Parts: sequence; C-alpha cells; structure tokens
Amino acid sequence: MAPLPNPSAQPEDTPGAYVGLAVETAEQRARRRGWSTVRSLPPGAIITMEFRSGRINFEVADGVVTRCWVG
Repeated sequence: MAPLPNPSAQPEDTPGAYVGLAVETAEQRARRRGWSTVRSLPPGAIITMEFRSGRINFEVADGVVTRCWVG
C-alpha cells in the first residue's frame, strides 16, 4: 500500500481579517502568510467541498472579499 501523503502546513491566520479587503491585497497577504493555495471565487460559485489543508478561499464581489474560509 502507498504511504499517505503529508498535508501541507496550515498557517495560523484569522480568515475574518480578509473580509473587506481588495482581492489583490488579500491574495498577496495570504501568500505572504504562508497559504499554499489561494482561491478567489465569485458569489454562488459551484465548488467541491473537500477540505484541503493549506488552502484559503475568498468569495469576491466587485473586487472585494465578502467571505473567507479555510480548506
């Protein structure tokens, strides 16, 4: 059997702190803080719900982050 993959580290961060930021600013800040995957989505986007350690998600409307969650 193949070994289990090691999940990427998840930075200690506060997702709520990104709400209200311009998407460019939020993405840059997330990458600086160590998020391996930064995903920006429009409101109501259909996405898969699997949890991925090291990923931060932004819901973006009119260039501003309106919601943020990890995984």
